[in-house]
Amino acid sequence: MIKIAILDYGVGNLFSIQTALKKLGVTTIVTSELDTNLEYDGIILPGVGGWKHAVKRIQVNQRILNDYYENNKPILGVCLGMQLFFEKSAEGPGDGLGFFEGEIMLFSNDVKVPHIGWNTLKQNNKDRILDGVEDQSWAYFVHSLYPKPVDSKIISTTTDYGIEFTSMVNKNNIFGTQFHPEKSGKAGARILENFVSVCGKL
Repeated sequence: MIKIAILDYGVGNLFSIQTALKKLGVTTIVTSELDTNLEYDGIILPGVGGWKHAVKRIQVNQRILNDYYENNKPILGVCLGMQLFFEKSAEGPGDGLGFFEGEIMLFSNDVKVPHIGWNTLKQNNKDRILDGVEDQSWAYFVHSLYPKPVDSKIISTTTDYGIEFTSMVNKNNIFGTQFHPEKSGKAGARILENFVSVCGKL
């Protein structure tokens, strides 16, 4: 059975994503500290919360996360979890994981913040967890910031909200969604199913 760790760094409710994974037959382990003695098939960094608090809490797990990144083991970052893949954030001090070059930007005052609700995903680069997901599929967002990658090749989808911002990233087996797949209906369920499939193939 596939075993996926959900990293609890003290921000937000993890129940929805845990429930979605259990429906796919996945064994989930919710933990604030990844166990070096366990071999997870994948790791999920969940969403909702603040950058400053999250970067402090995630430092204890940085060595294992770096190991997964360097050895091409599956990691999925959701919302804030994806933002932690980058170097820094306009939301507050502290360094992210630095998997990707770039920073997290605040939306301008020209749009209502936070961006809450359904919006579409324009596919740029087809990555594996988008298999079976149609272009312009709808996804559910709750966020005030968005990533600005240096390397456009990692951008899988963009979304229009006053500007066209990056809403999914992918490099090898590292995947990130600015939206919440666990709340995004059919498209979100397929994305999670595809991530689980990636985890099961390694």
